[in-house]
This record gives sequence, structure tokens and C-alpha cells, in this order.
Amino acid sequence: MAAIDTRAKEEKLVLAAQAGNERAFEVLYRLYQPSLVRFSYRLCNDDTLARDAVQDAWMLTLRSMKQAFPPDTFRARVFKAVRWRTLDRIRRRGRAAADELFEEQVADEKPEAWATSDQLRRLIKALPDGEGEAVYLFYLEDLSVAEIAVIQEVPSGTVKSRLSRARDRLRQQIEPPSEANEGQISGPSHGRVKLEIVK
Repeated sequence: MAAIDTRAKEEKLVLAAQAGNERAFEVLYRLYQPSLVRFSYRLCNDDTLARDAVQDAWMLTLRSMKQAFPPDTFRARVFKAVRWRTLDRIRRRGRAAADELFEEQVADEKPEAWATSDQLRRLIKALPDGEGEAVYLFYLEDLSVAEIAVIQEVPSGTVKSRLSRARDRLRQQIEPPSEANEGQISGPSHGRVKLEIVK
């Protein structure tokens, strides 16, 4: 319920920003800036490049605020803009940046595994770009499969496939909680991320 309330407040801010309310846009900027810089840094591993790319993305976003778009798509739009600008800056520096596409079906039955957010951040660095990006956005930024599909510019089925492949890799490195600790873990609010199946 809290997540729904937060999304509703964000959508009101977007509507206000679209109407020309500069204060609303400033609030959105402060709200998203840390997550966007972390996302960009995950893509390029360069703090300066990440901050420059995010700044570019905010400039594009500001110019596009007068366009008519549903407020619930703002999150995907701004993350997509950051991804574009980051990859563009990487390409301009002569570094290859390509996503791997995985078309396998999502498995329906998998054992559950848990990882702390810090542990997951370390582990996803070793994943292929497309998988790591999808896992980061889904588990650490709380974006939906549909939003990630917009950001990565791929079908939702490809996002699910990437998440499934990534979870298989991650589960090999994460020990499931013991019976003694199981009762103490209630979910992400305890600093742990549940690697659940996405359907």
C-alpha cells in the first residue's frame, strides 16, 4: 500500500511539472537523482561519466515535460533517457556497449533465494549487461517488467527471460536461508531481496 501511495504522489508531481510547476520538477529531481546516478554508474563504472549522462538526461526530460504523456510512465522515461545518454557517452569514448538478448522461457518452479541489497549489487556486476541491468532495475529500483521493457527497448518476454537467466546464475552464488533464520527474514525491509519468479 505504501508503494501505491508513493507512486500516486509521484504522479501528482509529474502532472504539476507538466503544467509548468518548477518546484514539482525540483522535487522529482531530488527524488530520482540518487537512483539515476547509481544506475548510470552501473552501466559505465565511471562516476564522472555517470553524473554527466544523468545531467544530460535531466535536460532532455525537462524539455519534454510539456509533452502530453501519462504521468505513470515518467519513471520509465527518465531511466530510459539516462540509459540512452550513458550508452551514448560510452560509445563516444570508443567503448563497446551491447546488450545480450536471451529468449529462454521463464521457469515456473525455482527454489527461493535471498540476498542482501549490497550483496546483490556486487553479484550483478558479474552478469552480462542485459541481465545485470534488468536485475538492478527490478530488484533494487523496484521497476516493473513493463517499465524495464520500455527502458531496455525490448519485449517484456525478453526482460522476463533475462531476469530468469540472471536468477539462475545468482542462485548458484547465494545460499538459501537456514531454517533457524527463516523466521527472522520478512522481506526486503530487512535489507534482503527475494529472488522471486516473475510471471
